[in-house]
Amino acid sequence: MIVSLMNSTARPIFPFTAIVGQEEMKLALALNVIDPKIGGVIIMGDRGTGKSTTIRAITDILPEIEVVKDDPFNSHPVDSELMSEEIRLKIESGFTLDTVSKKVIMVDLPLGATEDRVCGTIDIEKALTDGVKAFEPGLLARANRGILYVDEVNLLDDHLVDVLLDSAASGWNTVEREGISIRHPARFVLVGSGNPEEGELRPQLLDRFGMHSEIKTVKDPELRVQIVEQRSDFDKDPLAALSRYETQQQEFRNKLVKAQEILPKVNISYDLRVKISKVCSELDVDGLRGDIVTNRASKAYAAYNGRTEVLSTDIKAIISMCLRHRLRKDPLEVIDSGEKVQKTFGKIFGESL
Repeated sequence: MIVSLMNSTARPIFPFTAIVGQEEMKLALALNVIDPKIGGVIIMGDRGTGKSTTIRAITDILPEIEVVKDDPFNSHPVDSELMSEEIRLKIESGFTLDTVSKKVIMVDLPLGATEDRVCGTIDIEKALTDGVKAFEPGLLARANRGILYVDEVNLLDDHLVDVLLDSAASGWNTVEREGISIRHPARFVLVGSGNPEEGELRPQLLDRFGMHSEIKTVKDPELRVQIVEQRSDFDKDPLAALSRYETQQQEFRNKLVKAQEILPKVNISYDLRVKISKVCSELDVDGLRGDIVTNRASKAYAAYNGRTEVLSTDIKAIISMCLRHRLRKDPLEVIDSGEKVQKTFGKIFGESL
């Protein structure tokens, strides 16, 4: 039975399965939804290439999650890693908590956001006078178990980017003021986007993103016409456009749910893991993040295709997105970083490209 993906009271979102010409970006987002521990994705490309549209579209298609009712952190009713301290203590004390199902939230982080707005604030006066930890949750609290989207991430203050990446990596946000400390879950998929012409991210920050998607303006005239017509049809009658793609949307949603279910069972052989590390070593990738992310993403890609064993073709499909942003920049090199990764992959894995 197909559950309707349309809600007449909500603002219609362009259907994810209708987006064409940006397959790498769509795949990177899907893999991070399947396994948020991949570490998020940074999408760099030209203006007007559908970055924001695609991110909103995948959020809209995600299955609903079960949360503790009226909890500002979207606490999971069972998993202690995804619930606040207050909820955990209530459960340990034997309280029965009401739960509700809600759509996965996408939190937009504005460029001018302050650290207090992002992390949350502690009301020191209330804490001292009433003896309670008065905490005003920030954007990281709202984003727990959802997607945190930062447009123009390359223009965001480096300190704030560090805060976001630390929370995304640990899954927790800690706020400390005047000796008072509050800690809450902040497990989200971090998605950053930007235009390289407006400035690059520092290599140290770039390396912290799990995957990198490079998107360019579609050149094929027929495909451009198709994209324009799709957008025009949607703007004229959003509900009719959503209805046309409802079956495909539901199939894609089911594919994500199935992938999340089989991910813990996916295995990657020792031989393939060694080859991944050889590629990273050959490319002179600093640290071990490249190895870890490539292993995770290849397992997520195998699960995405309904398999429990990683093949070399799975690694080939995702390795450029996992490593291209970790390579040292050589201003004299004319080869594209993604091509360099694929060339090294072919050499190590013995495959002709």
